[in-house]
Amino acid sequence: MIILGVILLVVGLVAGIGILWTIGVILVAIGILLWILGAIGHEVGGRRHYW
Repeated sequence: MIILGVILLVVGLVAGIGILWTIGVILVAIGILLWILGAIGHEVGGRRHYW
């Protein structure tokens, strides 16, 4: 999710498409949040780790 967000950020920035940039920021933020929750051992969606 983080990688997809970064790709959308870059494409949105290069192409000048604001909605892609916004979606990329949201995906990066959610991905980092899930990664942190999984790393500290908090269950995310019934799983003990994000991956």
